[in-house]
Amino acid sequence: MFQPKIPTMPQPSGLVTPPAVVQPTTIPPGTPAPAPAATPEPSRPVVQLAPGTAVALVGAGTAVVLVVGTVLVSLLLAVAVTSASVAVCAVVLRSLIASDAKRR
Repeated sequence: MFQPKIPTMPQPSGLVTPPAVVQPTTIPPGTPAPAPAATPEPSRPVVQLAPGTAVALVGAGTAVVLVVGTVLVSLLLAVAVTSASVAVCAVVLRSLIASDAKRR
């Protein structure tokens, strides 16, 4: 029940023919094939902006810069406030530990 059963390879049936041999062909020398004609590369489409579209793009770019700048400044301010509060806590703890050591 727990022994593996190895499948047996079935024997080929019918006639087995060897593969056909392909003989190489020779190309007679003659006129060379004409070179393909140089096709001009398709140029990129030119984007023309209307004055209203240009103003809208400048406005959107300015809004993105202002939003990203506001977020970065607020993050910097949060780091500054946090570091200042940690420094104040460190000074207070140092003072408490020093005064406790003097009392003994």
